[in-house]
Amino acid sequence: MASRRDFLQQGARLCALGLGAQVLTPAAAAAAPQSTDLQPPPDLFDAQLLDLDFWVKPRTLSVVRPQSGERARVLYWKDGEVIDSAYQELCHILRDVNGRATAPIDPKLFEILWGTQAFIARYGMTQPLEILSGYRTEASNKRLVEEGVPAARKSLHMVGKAADIRIASLNEEVLGGLIRSFRQGGVGYYYRSGPKGGWIHADTGLNRTWKG
Repeated sequence: MASRRDFLQQGARLCALGLGAQVLTPAAAAAAPQSTDLQPPPDLFDAQLLDLDFWVKPRTLSVVRPQSGERARVLYWKDGEVIDSAYQELCHILRDVNGRATAPIDPKLFEILWGTQAFIARYGMTQPLEILSGYRTEASNKRLVEEGVPAARKSLHMVGKAADIRIASLNEEVLGGLIRSFRQGGVGYYYRSGPKGGWIHADTGLNRTWKG
């Protein structure tokens, strides 16, 4: 699993090859090999610095839903428009698996998920996004609260504006830092030990961060 230092050093190597120049400063690339304790510069994770071409190209999301065993690669946005059939497919994938219910998902959430995946693809990381939780019915959310599982009583999951995700090659700090740089909503860090580790909550509500 990549650490913040690993991610920076990987970026430096790609920058030296003429790749990733849009997201890694020359100073960061030069400094990366010289210190084992180097912290990434803020702009390494700043999606605001991405060029326009990044945002206008077609958007394809590659996702896996461990609860249901589903895998999908969906082209959902092209030529400035959301493809309705693809949007419906993604809403189904982010459904409440336990409650067996589907709801409209905020398109901005898909933008965050796609942007995260497309950003790390620039560094040769092409793993699918694991969707641990998407939409939740009120009953499902209440059950989680009663079971002591991290869940807000007025969770944005219940209105299709939140997802709990992870990417196999990134730890929580790296993934959460990248999602924060989109400045599109809340980011929660959930650290867990074990082979699969923790996860990141991403939503399209107010900009805020927390650790759970």
